[in-house]
Amino acid sequence: MTTTEMPAVNSCTVTGCSYNHDGCHAFAITVNGANGAADCGTFIPLARKGGLSKVVAQVGACSRTDCVHNSDLECTASGVRVGPGQGDHAANCLTYTRATGAASPTVS
Repeated sequence: MTTTEMPAVNSCTVTGCSYNHDGCHAFAITVNGANGAADCGTFIPLARKGGLSKVVAQVGACSRTDCVHNSDLECTASGVRVGPGQGDHAANCLTYTRATGAASPTVS
């Protein structure tokens, strides 16, 4: 997969992220799942805004191997939406769809 084929972050509604100011301004995000949800691993809860001034954020990597859109740790969705999570999950990939029959991930 080349960078031109990486799925775009179509929307992000997480207001407490440094990269989100009128859209995601990170060059690429990472979707991870260390704590049992499809979290945006790029989320940074700072008041200072960061990222690039003109960018269409992309999904750089996804470690949610139980997602139907994951192929060899790359996201194959046409685009993703990021939004607020619940509890200790500050930002989640809302496009995450658990594959039928996928084993539950181990929570460490």
